[in-house]
Amino acid sequence: MALDQFHHGVRVVEVNEGTRTIRTVATAVIGIICTGSDADAAYFPLNKPVLIANLPAAIAKAGSTGNLKRSLQTIYDTVNTIVIAVRVADGADAAELTSNIIGTILPDGSYTGLKALERAAPVTGVKPRILCVPDNCTLPIATALAGAAKKLRAFAYVPTIADTVEAALAYRENFSSRELMPIHGDWTAWDTAANASIKLDACLKAAAMRAFIDKEIGWHKTLSNVGVTGVDGMTKALFWDLQDPDTEVGLLNANEITALIRSDGFRYWGNRTCSDDPLFAFENYTRTAQILADTMAEAHMWANDKPLTPTLVKDIIEGIKAKGRELVAGGYLLGFDCWYNEELNDKDTLKAGKLRIDYNYTPVPPLEDLGFIQRITDTYLIDFGARVAAAA
Repeated sequence: MALDQFHHGVRVVEVNEGTRTIRTVATAVIGIICTGSDADAAYFPLNKPVLIANLPAAIAKAGSTGNLKRSLQTIYDTVNTIVIAVRVADGADAAELTSNIIGTILPDGSYTGLKALERAAPVTGVKPRILCVPDNCTLPIATALAGAAKKLRAFAYVPTIADTVEAALAYRENFSSRELMPIHGDWTAWDTAANASIKLDACLKAAAMRAFIDKEIGWHKTLSNVGVTGVDGMTKALFWDLQDPDTEVGLLNANEITALIRSDGFRYWGNRTCSDDPLFAFENYTRTAQILADTMAEAHMWANDKPLTPTLVKDIIEGIKAKGRELVAGGYLLGFDCWYNEELNDKDTLKAGKLRIDYNYTPVPPLEDLGFIQRITDTYLIDFGARVAAAA
């Protein structure tokens, strides 16, 4: 009730001022595109993003053909997380399958394939943050995946599709996106249907491990050097040595390609993206920027269309600063600050109903190159005689 209106009586007006709690957006949400011609069509309609919160129930409905069931099982074997799956038709050949996965806009205005996954949030209420196309990620699909990841502020894992290190290095030159991490090689894992160890898509496993790390450690930790569960081998035995940069794995890493290694278990080895901007060379630098941007934006819908007063600005800034302190204390950031920038908010800007608030942050770099300085010295011989006497 407005106080400037006439009223003969008593009124109470709520003053809703103060900082608002800011909740970090969900990060461990995997988006996949798979095939499965015999999947339950009611549960998995073609070209519709399906929100999966109960992975065992979804696996039971996924059929046995294509890769939908095995992809969901691989994720569930690694982590229990939210998945958004889009099922596409098999296609008569590889080219048609590629087109089905990339997707298009139909005459009725509906979307297919990857374009349907891009628009999952309005349908499911959840935005996919970790993307991959298991088993079928060709170069055209990887290129489309990079564009989708940029729109969604998501991160995507793509295969090098190469038999040799040299071919992988050449393939890497196709990308310049900070949202992509190329991975060379695949895992092997036991398949109960085949009663044998068969190839397991390393990008799918990377997506599952990414969700696992987000939940157990945090989105500030890169994929690299975390023990991978549920695999029993690698399709490519690459030479790697912890102390020698001149190895096959070292060469791949130097060219922003993540490799698979076996050392105290199986691991991904590599932190870098395909970014052409050195600011986002590391996987966690990209994800930190994405998560902060969406967190700050999504948390302030309440402020839209409120009267633009100094009190409102103060409440917004204090809320953002509080969130920054929380992220720094939790180890997600090294530093954070937020302020009102008078240069960006002149009278004409404010009069137009526009407000600009500045904040900055420092992401946590991964310890990629650890060096020790080993020195030989005579210092400890100086008091040798005294130490002999003391020992007598």
